[in-house]
Amino acid sequence: MQIDIVTLFPRMFDGPFSESIIGRAVECGVLNIAIHDLRDYTHDRHRTVDDYPYGGGAGMVMKPEPLFEAVESIRAESTMVVLLTPQGRPFCHKIANELSQRTSIILVCGHYEGVDERVRGHLVEDEISIGDYVLSGGELAAMVVVDAVARLVPGVLGSQGSTEEESYAQGLLEYPQYTRPSAYRGWEVPPILLSGNHGEIAKWRQEQSLDRTRKRRPDLLGPQSDLNS
Repeated sequence: MQIDIVTLFPRMFDGPFSESIIGRAVECGVLNIAIHDLRDYTHDRHRTVDDYPYGGGAGMVMKPEPLFEAVESIRAESTMVVLLTPQGRPFCHKIANELSQRTSIILVCGHYEGVDERVRGHLVEDEISIGDYVLSGGELAAMVVVDAVARLVPGVLGSQGSTEEESYAQGLLEYPQYTRPSAYRGWEVPPILLSGNHGEIAKWRQEQSLDRTRKRRPDLLGPQSDLNS
């Protein structure tokens, strides 16, 4: 999978994409991530990427010219272009899974008071927000999206089953997990997990997932869910 990121602060990505699962995926060639400095697509000596908004108001707006030129120089025929912005649709596991099916995506990191509306109307295909709050820029949001998407790409994780049982993958929160020792400070691992009965273990895990979702995220079960059942 090819992921290109257009940003004003390329050095922010040095650490997150060179470590852990993503770092290994890049190293083995399953994932390729390219960072593009938006200022490289300006044509004045000050490398200007923003200007005052027409009509007045606080803050600055990202200019259309550098953004169009950057994306158009990178974009392949099948590439999807996504703008990271507080105005986008809320990011979730379903969207991460959708993006993981693509072979190429471009993430555009917004800044300042936002981008010129012509970028929204004629350049990007989707807009994504990672939450109902405002960050100083889209870089951290891009990191979150890349991490969530990359781990769903076949070959990135050692076991594809790892993603199939995680929280949200089946519409529920994940069941409780335990490891050795079986007893710690008087707290015991549930006996069912030590039984070796895989059918009963699967049943227990499903019940635990449902119970945990009812208590912590009843919205995932829909308006008809009975919180007391």
